[in-house]
Amino acid sequence: MQRITKFFSDVIREMRKVSWPKRGELTRSTVTVLSTVVFFAAFFAVLDLGISKLIRLILE
Repeated sequence: MQRITKFFSDVIREMRKVSWPKRGELTRSTVTVLSTVVFFAAFFAVLDLGISKLIRLILE
């Protein structure tokens, strides 16, 4: 039981040392990640559509 208590007290101590991002920094990072995901999703959708049409054209 003492090991579990020590573990959680160590976790609390380490969490106090964490440098949490400010609201603005978090917002900018979130927007960057979401826009990158949307861009690559659209890019690969167009690429997939193009390759599918090319394969259908070759097979017909």
